[in-house]
Amino acid sequence: MKQLKRNAALFFAGLMLSAAPAAVSHAADKPTLAFVVNGASDFWKAAEAGVKKAQAEMPDYQMELKYPEQAAVAIQQRLMEDLVSAGVKGIMVSAVDPKTQTDGLNKIGSQTALFTTDSDAPQTNRVAYIGSSNVDAGMQAAEIAKKAMPDGGKCIGFVGLLGADNAKERIQGMKDGLKGTKIELADVRGDDIDQTRAKKNVEDALVASPDVTCMVGFYSYNTPRIYEALRDAGKLGQITVVGFDDDPITLGGVKEGTIAATVVQQPFEWAYQGMKLMAAYLKGDKSGVPSNGLIIIPTVIIGKDDVDKYAASLKAMAGK
Repeated sequence: MKQLKRNAALFFAGLMLSAAPAAVSHAADKPTLAFVVNGASDFWKAAEAGVKKAQAEMPDYQMELKYPEQAAVAIQQRLMEDLVSAGVKGIMVSAVDPKTQTDGLNKIGSQTALFTTDSDAPQTNRVAYIGSSNVDAGMQAAEIAKKAMPDGGKCIGFVGLLGADNAKERIQGMKDGLKGTKIELADVRGDDIDQTRAKKNVEDALVASPDVTCMVGFYSYNTPRIYEALRDAGKLGQITVVGFDDDPITLGGVKEGTIAATVVQQPFEWAYQGMKLMAAYLKGDKSGVPSNGLIIIPTVIIGKDDVDKYAASLKAMAGK
């Protein structure tokens, strides 16, 4: 934890340049690198800015950030296969469901340089993973819960993709961090990155589990949907909310005290450092790839007293 806090400054130092969608046209005379996300979410806007910064520093490459039409394995696989057919030299992907995508990812990795981000697929032929330690992030969520509920409580979690490694690891990390306490993560409900379903999951949990005292939003949009459902039910401030990422609703809730705190990641750095790493790798420089294939960008806890500084850093990144 102390190491993560010491590294927190890396986030604020790294945020810069305006956020804008990455270029989508292929330049015939430039090798193309693609950053493929797992579904539509504002969470990835920071990654767009990271791709933009890397593109500005490496004009000899064409860099793109791609969204699948839907958060589904088959659709994401088709997108990557289309990119390979178009001649893309490297792909960095947040896999929708790494456990069921092994064959598909190996197919991509046999045709182009494949890197993973956000949710790793270590059982594949990917070159390396760059992103958060989701286990550590889950343990940070546990720290938030323990501080907010020293006498214990019952938590229900909400997440987009229950099968994704990032979800499993965050959940396990939180459970590990809660061992020996009177706080229980009793259930986690998935929504397949469906915003309407995400809110309904919270509403249903309030009815099915009236004894719930804590809710955890494991994906970036889950915490805002928790906030909205609690607001509509008149329960804001009555149930402890532990967040992930930096949606404006989440940060607003942290600042007003209705959300205990949030664990933020650094998708800007994933994209910026990841694109540079892929470019170097394609040139034959493998020095940036560690022996274990893991490049960890620390997560940071943002509490009430941190929101203004953090929000200012986001505005700086967006050029506002």
